[in-house]
Amino acid sequence: MGVLDGKVVLVTGGGNGIGRECALIAAREGAKVVVNDLGSSLSGGDPGSVGPAESVAKEIIAAGGEAVFNTDSVTSLRSVEGMLEQALDSFGGLHAVINPAGILRDGMFHKMSEENWDAVINVHLRGTFNVCRATIEHFRNQEDGAYVLYTSTSGIIGNIGQTNYGAAKMGIAGLSRIIAMEGAAKNIRCNCLAPVAWTRMTQSVPVRDEAGAARRAQMAESIRADQPARFSVALLADAAKSVTGQIFGSSGENIILYSQPRPIQTESKASGWTIETILNEALPNMQDKFYPLARLPLTPTPAAAS
Repeated sequence: MGVLDGKVVLVTGGGNGIGRECALIAAREGAKVVVNDLGSSLSGGDPGSVGPAESVAKEIIAAGGEAVFNTDSVTSLRSVEGMLEQALDSFGGLHAVINPAGILRDGMFHKMSEENWDAVINVHLRGTFNVCRATIEHFRNQEDGAYVLYTSTSGIIGNIGQTNYGAAKMGIAGLSRIIAMEGAAKNIRCNCLAPVAWTRMTQSVPVRDEAGAARRAQMAESIRADQPARFSVALLADAAKSVTGQIFGSSGENIILYSQPRPIQTESKASGWTIETILNEALPNMQDKFYPLARLPLTPTPAAAS
């Protein structure tokens, strides 16, 4: 018996990295899986290949599970509608979506091309819209459904050289929150996850100094793709039905709950603000609560040992 017995799950980007682990773990937990992967390179520039998605589907079947594969792109709404149709035709339903599909086109913003901006926004933000839009009416009609969408610390916290990626990933966080709010009355859950794992995506980020090289070596040993994948699958379980509208992180064996932007201080002036009083009063009064530009540690001290 698994926590996903009787459920059908679509996993995009399921041929490699975290997506692959999501598909395999979901199947081990009893789900029937539609494994989607375009089969392209990390930059999204190569023609699609049946290889990765087909390989994962065959691995699931060889282990006694049920799976089909799909090699279409999440950048096409019609293609994602086809993934829903494939799930219905193959398994008679769809109950959940995990959407880690993505590409990278990194570069400093002052050198960012329109092509690289559009490519990343199209796969991540437009792709997430497509995945959710193609399936939301099905979930509403059956009054049941769950999404795990993928955001990133590159958006939540920031990362030099990833303006396109960070912008897309923050957009996904906003999209996820509102889908959760709108879907609550129909028993539709939506959460997003900012994973840290040793995958071909993290391997592609340039190492700029010795400290970065040391972090990379540590990641290879302790931060694996199966860790955020396990958390993603857990969020689909019926036992997690009360969990929705949240931003989580997964880094090694650390599970992180992120805050969401809310007002932290308000400065008011009954007589009205002037340029001078804004500069001399409002901004100085808020300054001790400004966020620094430096990236802070991603993992707070655990509340309790386990």
